[in-house]
Amino acid sequence: MGKRIDYYDDPKAPTANSLVPSVNVFVVNERDEVLMIRRTDNDNWAVPGGALGLGASVPDAAVRKTLEVTGITCVITGTIGIYSDPKHIIYYTSDGEARQEFSLVFAAYPLAGEPTPSDESREVVWVPKHELTGYRMDRSMRLRVEHFLAGGPTYIG
Repeated sequence: MGKRIDYYDDPKAPTANSLVPSVNVFVVNERDEVLMIRRTDNDNWAVPGGALGLGASVPDAAVRKTLEVTGITCVITGTIGIYSDPKHIIYYTSDGEARQEFSLVFAAYPLAGEPTPSDESREVVWVPKHELTGYRMDRSMRLRVEHFLAGGPTYIG
């Protein structure tokens, strides 16, 4: 598997050559813990998510990607924000894709399953909300976490 490199407002970043809608999901259980993954492509922590494929609705993609990368089935309960910063470029070494950030971020609760790593997640854990900021993550994911913890309004930016 190739690596993912995140650039932010970096003159050394490659020029974006794609824009792919993606989803991220803050799944919160009854103990007020958030489902987090440790990514295999950059070793950072993140909430589950991934690209929106053709033929999928946004909520279906959010539920499907969460299940694929964590083993947890969830139901979407709300919107955290829309993230579309052209200064954030995500470079994939496997194919040279340089993607401009575009992500829809949701809140959800779990229905079933056990945290299970996948090809995209080295670790899958439930993290108490008050510990989230102690995990290593990219700047854009940290911004999502901050907005989630603040509790609204929906972020649009």
